[in-house]
Amino acid sequence: MYFSALTRRVVRHGDFPSRQDLIDKIDTYVIEKNTTAKPYRWTYDGTHLKAA
Repeated sequence: MYFSALTRRVVRHGDFPSRQDLIDKIDTYVIEKNTTAKPYRWTYDGTHLKAA
């Protein structure tokens, strides 16, 4: 899901005059994402799932 969001928000509709510009925009996205990140709470307890 992380790479999907990165692609949708930065890469897909971006206009990058150089490779370094693309790298800088990805770095900016990663830094901002890391500062606002929230831990994921895992809810699966390890029991087997029922067959459908």
